[in-house]
Amino acid sequence: MAHSTAGRRRLGARTRSGSLLAAAVAAALLSACGGVEVRDGGDDASDGEGDGSAESASGPLELAVVPKAVGHEFWNTVRAGAECAAEQAGDVTVEWDGVTAETDVEGQVNLIQNFVTRQVDGIVYAATDSAALAPATDQAVGAGIPVAMIDSGTDPQPDDVPLYATDNHAAAVEAANLLAGELGEGEHDVALIEFQPGSQTNSERVEGFSEGLARHDNLNLVGQQPSHSDVNEARRVTEDILTANPDLAGIFAANEPSVLGAAQAVEAAGRSGEIVIIGWDAAPDEIAGLRDGQISALVVQNPFRMGYLGVENMVAHLRDGTPLTSADTGVTFLTRENIDSDEARAVLEPSCDNPPVE
Repeated sequence: MAHSTAGRRRLGARTRSGSLLAAAVAAALLSACGGVEVRDGGDDASDGEGDGSAESASGPLELAVVPKAVGHEFWNTVRAGAECAAEQAGDVTVEWDGVTAETDVEGQVNLIQNFVTRQVDGIVYAATDSAALAPATDQAVGAGIPVAMIDSGTDPQPDDVPLYATDNHAAAVEAANLLAGELGEGEHDVALIEFQPGSQTNSERVEGFSEGLARHDNLNLVGQQPSHSDVNEARRVTEDILTANPDLAGIFAANEPSVLGAAQAVEAAGRSGEIVIIGWDAAPDEIAGLRDGQISALVVQNPFRMGYLGVENMVAHLRDGTPLTSADTGVTFLTRENIDSDEARAVLEPSCDNPPVE
């Protein structure tokens, strides 16, 4: 890191008014409510002059946890994992804040810069745009604030900034294999509904699916459109693809809104169960679609584990000096045959009492 943890905390103490008093009050409150305080965005932290003393290595910590966007089921589960890790660590404040749409790249840049200005102890976030957010990460690291990425990193990704995420490329290759298996022999026209061009995860899934398709000469990609992570947009572009390609046999939709919009378009066309849909993520409506046959298979990530590892490892780094290292958070491929398995339930119904983090 650019600065030692203790040195950065001394700097933070000089720039926070009444930080020791605030920490003492927070610690008392936290000990009474399980050890974690969660703040939604909008609460202003106090700034000003302190007495210059450093916090204890085991003292209260304030972490900013920033998703790509608030509101989607995936990010709600990331939040649950982050809060669980904070609760188990004790004396950790998680401030959860994010933009309302993944297309608001500038808004996320401003959020990260605001947390740097406030000198939070650590930042855990998912980049909406891999190139645009790289300078914000550099700014945080340069200010002595450690950063951990979840779900999506930056380009370039600093060596000392870990990424806790799915191996999106490998999982998307398998999605192409699943689509080929469901469609069977013969020539088939297929489409790809991606989500947010510029996002690292989007790029990896598109590249992985394209690589997988190349292994199946009988699959012809006839349409590829982005949903911009909007259900209505996903429905519109899928309808356009269906109109232009009446023989369409299969769709790979690369995130939650893309899957839901594509399924709506297929249903409106009266072709549910006829067109094979391989989707990504596991929102309740996606699971319902899998159960009733609208969706053939889902690539299910472990968002709980992303949030959990991001906070758990950040706390260990700040308190014990443990190096921050990246980890693959894994995927589960769900079909109607294994939807009720123990493995599926662990990922679909995560709990802090039995977190799916191993």
